[in-house]
Amino acid sequence: MFVGGTDTTSTTVEWAMTELLRNPDVMAKCKEELKHVIGKGKNIKDHDLSRLPYLLCIVNETLRLHPPVPLLIPRNVENPVKLCGYIIPKDTQVLVNAWAIGQDPTIWEDSKEFKPERFLTRQIDVRGQDFELIPFGAGRRICPGFPLALRTIPIILGSLVNNFDWNLDVILQPKELDMTERFGISLHKANPLSLIPMPLN
Repeated sequence: MFVGGTDTTSTTVEWAMTELLRNPDVMAKCKEELKHVIGKGKNIKDHDLSRLPYLLCIVNETLRLHPPVPLLIPRNVENPVKLCGYIIPKDTQVLVNAWAIGQDPTIWEDSKEFKPERFLTRQIDVRGQDFELIPFGAGRRICPGFPLALRTIPIILGSLVNNFDWNLDVILQPKELDMTERFGISLHKANPLSLIPMPLN
């Protein structure tokens, strides 16, 4: 569990940092929230998370666009099921594509855009109760590491944003960052993000 959780957590933080660099206005709002609530240059504690709604929106939006495991653990149909006019036979193996659900334009307005604000007004949660957003799965087979992820990802991301300014190690405009995905069991960036931490001004 720790090996799996380490890989998916670091991947999610890498995607979040990439999206923040590509969207400087979002990064600025995140820094402002952290400065106001925590104090510039201070580390985030577990009990601070409930006072950082915008940071949590950034995490949710990252999980929507870049779910750690794009195809959830396969399910097996125990009895024939009628679904949307189709008969799913007994013993069919079903794969749920969490990546496609998170980018479905019939569910998400501007589905390809990174817009954390959408979670300020929508009461949708990643804990498996809202099927529009199920990066950890749902039901009895939900990822056992999701409580750990929902605590560690915002703490790591918020600490990185609140303690450093970040520059790319190559001369690129933010929107030119490579967003190519490498599909596997987990969803990695094809080309890892390389950043230079700078002291806060």
